[in-house]
Amino acid sequence: MNFSNIDASAFCEAISPKTNLLFDDEKQQANFELGVSMMIYKWDALDVAVSNNWGGPDSAEKRDWISTIVIELFQNNKYVDIQMIEETLLYAMVDEFETNVEDDSSLPISAGILEIWKNCAQNDYTIPQALYQAWTEKQKTQTGPRKVEIVNDPLNGTDSSEESDQDYDDDESMMVDQEGDLEMDQESNNEPIIDDDGFELVQPKSKR
Repeated sequence: MNFSNIDASAFCEAISPKTNLLFDDEKQQANFELGVSMMIYKWDALDVAVSNNWGGPDSAEKRDWISTIVIELFQNNKYVDIQMIEETLLYAMVDEFETNVEDDSSLPISAGILEIWKNCAQNDYTIPQALYQAWTEKQKTQTGPRKVEIVNDPLNGTDSSEESDQDYDDDESMMVDQEGDLEMDQESNNEPIIDDDGFELVQPKSKR
């Protein structure tokens, strides 16, 4: 598919008396749904969000749900254009993955879905079958999920400051223990000393 010249005003419309864009032929509908799913899986922004679980542990299921709501656009409407598809994709990313996609990558995905519907209407299943073949080959060679590493701010010294506070607390408690021992020694030195005859010995006063 060539997306270099995307017509953002492109649309598809059901012919009366049909009131929606659902295919009556099962093969047409099956290939269209396959094509939608493959285009959704082809979207890099969503792939990164799923790989990093930005939508939580159900991120993969949420991606399949996005395919479902796009398909339902065609099942529930007589008229669908690129803007409707794109808005559906972008809103789903915000609602389910808390991700605001601003790189216009949703536009070629939306255009591709619309083109697949038009091709399936002509019994042409080349695109969805090619996308599926490419996806299966990718699964064989893919080594692992695409991860995005979030690096902590180097200017944020919370860890070192917490360690410093802990060290200070330890030093302070040691000082308190030493002072307590000193006071006990002083108190013991002030106790009266009695000789063998029962007389109290006079002790020299300590200098402070």
